[in-house]
Amino acid sequence: MAKRHIGILHPGAMGASVAAAARANAATVVWTAEGRSTESAQRAMEAGVSDAGTLNELVQQCDVILSVCPPHAAEDVADAVAGTGYNGVYVDANAISPARTRRIAETIECAGAEFVDGGLVGPPAWKHGSTRLYLSGTQAGVVADCFAGSLLDSIVMDGPVGAASSLKMVYAAYTKGTTALLSAILAVADHEGVREVLEHEWSLSQPEIAGNVTTRVRSNTAKAWRFVGEMKEIVKTFTDAGLPGEFHTGAETVYSQLAVFRDAPEPPTLDEVVVALRSKSIQGNGNDSF
Repeated sequence: MAKRHIGILHPGAMGASVAAAARANAATVVWTAEGRSTESAQRAMEAGVSDAGTLNELVQQCDVILSVCPPHAAEDVADAVAGTGYNGVYVDANAISPARTRRIAETIECAGAEFVDGGLVGPPAWKHGSTRLYLSGTQAGVVADCFAGSLLDSIVMDGPVGAASSLKMVYAAYTKGTTALLSAILAVADHEGVREVLEHEWSLSQPEIAGNVTTRVRSNTAKAWRFVGEMKEIVKTFTDAGLPGEFHTGAETVYSQLAVFRDAPEPPTLDEVVVALRSKSIQGNGNDSF
């Protein structure tokens, strides 16, 4: 396989691990530091990613570009790349609805590039077997080869553009949706004065919940601001399929309230989570810069 030149837009916690996985497979990986934060620059440096300078310079160097950004920014990033006249392979690996994915694909393909749909499942890919990149579209195999033998497992799906995004949406609908539900249940139980009894009952009748509820609820707070946009995309996915989206509209509200813990140096206690959820004011709107 020829050595690939890959661009990453933009290396957040997940994107940096994707970049490192590509680097481990002997690919040259670049990003553009223009307009990005010092935290992004630090992550890129630690992942061994070079600064290409501007976006125009990046697209000239790369035959594959991956977009790994918060959901609300996915179309802006794609529009910017399309505006450069890029004609390589563009991978949207963001947590967005299949309808939005297909809309972005049209933009990219009309500009002369080829489009691959990607869905990332799991935490940042820093250990074997933890994280998978599902891929769909005619060039999915080309992208999968970029990560062969790395810490990121790449899986080509037998389906068109939209299949990988659909999988990401329904997977996150359960994992993040049920975590939001657990968080809200704890807040209601606390409001009614039965939280301690509920937790004891869980330990008797639902040990699988009792054993991980604290970890699940607390560990998601730092990323809650990012999940707001993802819940919006899941709502769209459900309603497009003719199913209720209200489940995840509620989850969106939960994560909006928990966005107050963004950038906290340590995860909040369970009591602090409950207090935040019982607050009447919704903190954050999920449209922060990345």
